[in-house]
Amino acid sequence: MDNTTVELNELFGSPNAALPQDVLLELQSLLRLHSISPQELFYKWESYSIKMGPDTTLTLKTARDFKKDIQDTLERENRAKAAHGRSDRRTVAPARAGAGNADVFGVLDGMVPSTPHGASRTQVNGSAAKRKSTFDTPSAKATKSAMQDSPKTPHTANGVGAAATSFADRPKAGQIMETLNAQIPLPEPPTESPAEPRVKLKANTELAKFGYKTMAMKLSEASEILDDRIDEFLQIVQEHHNLDDSAFGNPAGQSTNDIIAVGRIASDSSEGKLNAASLVLETSRRTGAGLRVPLQADKLPNYSFFPGQIVAVRGSNPAGSFFTAKELLEIPLLGPAASTAAELDLANGRLASTGDMDIDGSETETRPLGIMVASGPYTPGHVLDFAAFHALMETALESRPDVLVLSGPFLDIEHPSVVNGDFEIPDNAIPNPDKATLKDVFRYHISRPINQLAAQHPSITIIIQLSVRDAIAKHVSFPQDRVKRQELSLPRQATIVTNPVTISINEMVVGITSLDILDMLRREECVSEKAKMTNAMVRWGTNIISQRSFLPVFPPTPREAYPKIDADRDGAAAGQGEGDDDKVDLLPVGAMLDTSYLKLAEWLNVRPDVLITPSALTPFAKVINSVLVLNPGTLSKKRGPGTFARMTVLPATITDEERERNDIVPHNLFERSRVDIVHV
Repeated sequence: MDNTTVELNELFGSPNAALPQDVLLELQSLLRLHSISPQELFYKWESYSIKMGPDTTLTLKTARDFKKDIQDTLERENRAKAAHGRSDRRTVAPARAGAGNADVFGVLDGMVPSTPHGASRTQVNGSAAKRKSTFDTPSAKATKSAMQDSPKTPHTANGVGAAATSFADRPKAGQIMETLNAQIPLPEPPTESPAEPRVKLKANTELAKFGYKTMAMKLSEASEILDDRIDEFLQIVQEHHNLDDSAFGNPAGQSTNDIIAVGRIASDSSEGKLNAASLVLETSRRTGAGLRVPLQADKLPNYSFFPGQIVAVRGSNPAGSFFTAKELLEIPLLGPAASTAAELDLANGRLASTGDMDIDGSETETRPLGIMVASGPYTPGHVLDFAAFHALMETALESRPDVLVLSGPFLDIEHPSVVNGDFEIPDNAIPNPDKATLKDVFRYHISRPINQLAAQHPSITIIIQLSVRDAIAKHVSFPQDRVKRQELSLPRQATIVTNPVTISINEMVVGITSLDILDMLRREECVSEKAKMTNAMVRWGTNIISQRSFLPVFPPTPREAYPKIDADRDGAAAGQGEGDDDKVDLLPVGAMLDTSYLKLAEWLNVRPDVLITPSALTPFAKVINSVLVLNPGTLSKKRGPGTFARMTVLPATITDEERERNDIVPHNLFERSRVDIVHV
């Protein structure tokens, strides 16, 4: 027995008996969670006992209530400190230099004009308070000015003497940050575009079902969806391990016999991060009446849990109070994507540069398939500047890829300029400036460069996926429906897909979602010490693949867990108001999940060859369970340029025997694909 256990028993236990094991585990969890000594914890318990009354005794229930009380107190203190910190920052914030200059942080270096020409610009701003301020005496609200200036001489950033750098002079432009399968050479860009597109798209998702009515979720439907998912996994586990029905049981029922329980990982508290002491296993109504039972995972040598994860565990519940897990059963993966030899020959034929192939079907003089993948946000966090997006279009024109995948958000509803409505576009860009909408802004900043690219590279195929953070999206719930291409004035080469989507590009199966699920897993997971030694990106990718879903986390990370958006009460971004009374904290969008349609986010029958999961985390490309998991990063970071991904896919190799028998041939795309993470 270690010193901590002895001390806890001395302080909290009765003279003649040690603490119950479950209570001891809760107290040890509190010590680890808050990094305090047993004596400090005892002082907190005495204070809690006085507050709750003299009859308070230490049981498992009161220990958990005690833990929740400590967490609530800590969160109140943190909120108070955060509010005090924001007040201090606003009080001592320096005056913004250059009232007429939209280059707030000094990173554009001469790209922002300095000679007034406000009459030729249209300000998209629906705020009456903002329109009124145009006639007021100029004040410290520098960035609210509708005036822009002509190019000026180099200056210092933020008035501290640091040299400003324009986007054109950005470091590492075009440099490769990371490469997967570097042994595959990069092909030379074609001198001209092919006469016809070299790819054919096919949706493997039921797109029509995404047009559901939002904000109409019924609790009964949501409950059935969650229930059915547990029962489906139970059947999958039973078939994979050849188990009888008698092997499964209700983990909430008292029994000394080992059973197999299939359920959903959840937390015993709606607040705070999932940890080993707050683990509970949620059953379906069919197998356990929908009950939740505390899950003790101490005997599991290696685990990685997160809320919403469906697990199969072998263990027992001898006391009827908690289920002790002794073994985690493997959940089988979906099969790999495969095609017949004839289908692969057809796909290879599209890639043939001359349109002809040898008699034996070999890929002589066949240029590899080129794919570029980029994800939003496409502007820095302080100004609505799409320079990075324009640079991406120029790169696409130079390298002439066959496919360009663009994932949202494009016009980020969380961007300060969009929140404020304080940005400008030329008058001639909008037919009727008085009736300008955010779709007009999208057409000018996004559709116009895409149309220019399509006109000069007509054989390109462009796949566009919006985000729940896109200000132009009518359908704001996840899973998210498409927008009509004609509404955004996009070229015929562009295809707008749902979020998420599984789509075939020639033979390869590609899964795409603009939801940052990797960041959710980072925030929500509970891992053992042994699992922490593994690569986090691989661990999260493995969890997504094993759960067969684009959104395995349930409930998703709450909006309150993300950084709040500081804004003025009239919608202006933080720092532009005239006093603390004008400030308001806005919650970010979050996942916007409609649980009734969560099944639309599930994978159908095979693992995708490529899983594109854009995230604000470090970009990477890794092969996980034969799936090429790709995070291209964001094209623009809050304070500068970001990254995109470039894929080079060699044609599939087919033997004569496979061709004669027309065998089903696995794609093995991870073996014949090179992926480069490139600085924009």
